[in-house]
Amino acid sequence: MKSKSASGGLVYSTDGGRMCPQCRQPLAQCQCSKAPARPAGDGVVRVGRETKGRGGKAVTLVRGLPLDDGALATLGKQLRTACGSGGTVKDGVVEVQGDHVERVLAWLTAQGYKPKRTGG
Repeated sequence: MKSKSASGGLVYSTDGGRMCPQCRQPLAQCQCSKAPARPAGDGVVRVGRETKGRGGKAVTLVRGLPLDDGALATLGKQLRTACGSGGTVKDGVVEVQGDHVERVLAWLTAQGYKPKRTGG
């Protein structure tokens, strides 16, 4: 592990103000902190149920929605409301608590998407 003095330790410059510790650029020009764009998928919306790593609880996952982060959060909220349960949006995947695969498929079809069921 490098110490701060070994990596330069520059945190402020009179020319540029606060500096990024990774790329040593002014914070206004830093590319490190910007979130990488999600890779474009194949355009297929996939809906499935998963229980791995969740203590046996079922979670409905919706992947492949061709939306940006703001629109995805809004659609996730509408989807959770339609299912009457909680959930979240993480890394471009909408998670709805519970086994709501059929309800999510019907809702997405009504919204104009062409979803596919994944898993068994």
